[in-house]
Amino acid sequence: MAVTEPILKDAQANMKKAEIALQRELGNIRAGRANASLLNRISADYYGTQTPLNQMASITIPEPRVLMVTPFDKSALKEIEKAILASDLGISPANDGTAIRLVIPQLTEERRKELAKDVKAEGERAKVAVRNVRRDAMDDLKKGNKAGNFTDDQLHDLEDQTQKITDAAGKSVDGIVADKEKEILEG
Repeated sequence: MAVTEPILKDAQANMKKAEIALQRELGNIRAGRANASLLNRISADYYGTQTPLNQMASITIPEPRVLMVTPFDKSALKEIEKAILASDLGISPANDGTAIRLVIPQLTEERRKELAKDVKAEGERAKVAVRNVRRDAMDDLKKGNKAGNFTDDQLHDLEDQTQKITDAAGKSVDGIVADKEKEILEG
C-alpha cells in the first residue's frame, strides 16, 4: 500500500497547484475595487534591471478604489510611472512627486458581466487541469495494479480516494470562482 501514497499525495499537490494558479489568474482580473495583486505582473527598470513593483515600492490601499504606490527609493518614481503606463492595466497613474495613486474606475454592468464570464472560463480551465491530474493518477494506479503492487480491491479503494480528492478540488475551484464572481458583480 505504501507504493500508492506518493501517487495520491502528488495528485492532491498538483490539484492544489491548479487552485493556486486559478487564484493568481483571478487576482489579475480587475473587479472595480483596489487590489494590490493587479500590479503583480508589472516590472519597472531599476538601475538597469527589470524589478517587480512590489520589490521596489510599498503598495497600499488608502481607499476602496485607490492603490497607492510609494517607492522605497524616490528616484525610481518616474520608472514606476512609465511601467504602469506601458502595462495593460488601463489606469492612468497620478504622480504627486512622492507616490503614485491609481484610481480604479467603476465598472459598467456590461463589463461586470464580461468579467464574470472570464472568471467562469478560468474556473473551467482549472477544473480541466484537476481532471487531467485525476486521469494521470488513475493511470498510475492501474499500472501499479498490473505490476502487482496491490490487488484489484485495493485498486478500487484507491480509485475512490482519488475521486474524493478530485471532488474536493472541484468544490474548492467552484468556491474560488463564486467568490470572485460575487466580488465582481457586487462591485
